Amino acid sequence: MHHDPANPTAWGLAMQAAVLFAIDPTRLGGVAIRARPGPVRDRWMSFFVSLLDETMPVRRVPLHVTDERLLGGLDLAATLKAGKPIAERGLLAEAHGGVMILAGAERLEPGTIARITSAVDQGHVAFARDSSGAGVPTTFGIIALDEGIADDERVSAPLLDRLAFLLDLDVVTHREAIILEHVADDIRQARAHDQNVDVPDEIIVALCQTALAMGIESLRAPLLAVRVARAAAAFEGRTVVNEDDATAAAQLVLAPRATRIPADAPPEQETPDQPEPPSPDRDADQPSDEDKQNDDPVLADMILEAVKAAIPAGLLAALKMGQERRARQRSSGRAGVKQKSLRKGRPAGTRRGDLKSGARLNVVETLRAAAAWQPLRRREADYRAAANPDYTMSTKPRRVEVRKDDFRIARFKQNSESTTIFVVDASGSAALNRLAEAKGAVELLLADCYVRRDSVALIAFRGKIAELLLPPTRSLARAKRSLAGLPGGGGTPLALGIDAAAMLADAVRRKGQTPSVIVLTDGRANISRDGKPGRPQAEADGLNAARALALAGVRSLVIDTSPHPAQQSERLAKAMDAVYLPLPYANAATLSNAVKASTRARTV
Repeated sequence: MHHDPANPTAWGLAMQAAVLFAIDPTRLGGVAIRARPGPVRDRWMSFFVSLLDETMPVRRVPLHVTDERLLGGLDLAATLKAGKPIAERGLLAEAHGGVMILAGAERLEPGTIARITSAVDQGHVAFARDSSGAGVPTTFGIIALDEGIADDERVSAPLLDRLAFLLDLDVVTHREAIILEHVADDIRQARAHDQNVDVPDEIIVALCQTALAMGIESLRAPLLAVRVARAAAAFEGRTVVNEDDATAAAQLVLAPRATRIPADAPPEQETPDQPEPPSPDRDADQPSDEDKQNDDPVLADMILEAVKAAIPAGLLAALKMGQERRARQRSSGRAGVKQKSLRKGRPAGTRRGDLKSGARLNVVETLRAAAAWQPLRRREADYRAAANPDYTMSTKPRRVEVRKDDFRIARFKQNSESTTIFVVDASGSAALNRLAEAKGAVELLLADCYVRRDSVALIAFRGKIAELLLPPTRSLARAKRSLAGLPGGGGTPLALGIDAAAMLADAVRRKGQTPSVIVLTDGRANISRDGKPGRPQAEADGLNAARALALAGVRSLVIDTSPHPAQQSERLAKAMDAVYLPLPYANAATLSNAVKASTRARTV
């Protein structure tokens, strides 16, 4: 297996990861593949499966797998047929010694991920309905198929932390996806003596130093890198891990997890001091402790340079801009907070309940809950028949007796829509310029509403009032009519504008939507809440209104429209717990882009 550490390619790293993962799937954790369905991902999957031993099981876990199917539990059909509880093995137990494929891993429920990671950590799984607490041993590798498109659609961090390889195959073209040949025999030989490979201490230290230098906080990452280095040495037929094995492991395991690029070390200053002569009682050929300590930084630097070369291009660009990899909220109506629903949305399991408020009954889970109690209920019916002579066969329970406590209600989750509330300062001599910017920004945002499915509202404050000029809407024609006749001039009742935004945000939230507030102002309030002029009281009222909006948990953005960044606007943003964005000379397009970028970076 040829490997060029100075010029790694995405497909070359993917092929190398497949080979090393196939050597010991259970100890290397697994692979997370960021790729949409297509020939490239299918080719990688087919190649990897062909490398596995015939005795290794491969199990595919559906997206909405139930706990009974995942963990094992009661076999409903067999139980009803036999009249006694019949247990079945779950997917976790069936995957013992092999590989488990997680379809749609970026959309797995947190509970499902918790059960899978718990089985990985503990090495066994207990039946979902087994009261004895006995567990079934299971060790397996994981292939997490990440089909997300947006940045916030990512595999859960706890699951990624347990996988050695993070691959991005979306950047690979069909022509680049060339399959390696004649590696199956080498993998079988490597699998036979993988555990006999020795890892020197300096290799372990160098990998830990590299992980620390790249800002990797997880303790599992260097441990997985050591295991990958051992597998790489075994594949090459070596009994001791060398620098090439450690470099390959660092590129595969550590590079995709980097959160920063370390600064280059300054050149060492030459000193006139002469080195001390070696001690006469020490062998000249025997390296000193100082020499051993100096070897580790050199090895770590070599590995670090190789890791830099293997950092994915998109991640490298983000790191150079000083941005940490983190989940971002989409700038669409679907970026709202997740809320529970009884009627529509994505399935989110079941719960015990009754059929009220239009809830949907999950028939299968209801029968599962009732099946475990059937023997007891039959004995109870026999006891009632024996104690009551009038108890006839016609009044005995049927084959399956379902009671109210057995009802299982289907649960759903759906993302709420988003409503962006513009709060525009329409006072002062420069109001016309600011209003023109706001009008253009609202129109540009509304043009995208049909795709993003969010709404826009407009509140203007001037003189002694704050009025809602545009209720939440997606209608571009209605927005243009409302914006066309917006006047300007007068005092600055900042507190009234923020209060109006808070009231509208509360109304939007009551409808099940997610509000966000965009305030365009220079921060120079001069009209208090009671309508009296006076700058000190007006500014104090504005800050109090901003704090109340922050306590309400509404995400917000303050755009400073003064000619130069003003302290008043910055204090207002801090009190509102909002993003502060000074845009003294912004046109409509710049303002719209800034609003979308800032609200995308904010989390609810």
